[in-house]
Amino acid sequence: MPEIRRHKLPKPLLVQLLTRMRQRNISHEQIILLARWLDTEPEVPDGKWFKKFSGLTVCGEGELVKPFCNPDKLPPAKN
Repeated sequence: MPEIRRHKLPKPLLVQLLTRMRQRNISHEQIILLARWLDTEPEVPDGKWFKKFSGLTVCGEGELVKPFCNPDKLPPAKN
């Protein structure tokens, strides 16, 4: 199982993540929760995955974090 990539993210992905943070009014408290979780170097599946936090759901695929989801919306379904 891969670990989440935290360095050398593709620039378009980083721009998308920052845009989504602003659009969805993700608070700095939520980002701190995410950062603390990332500090644990979690292993994630090769395919699509998600991690729920209070007020934030992080979606990813393999080693990359993808969009941030609203807590009231379901993340992409696994096939």
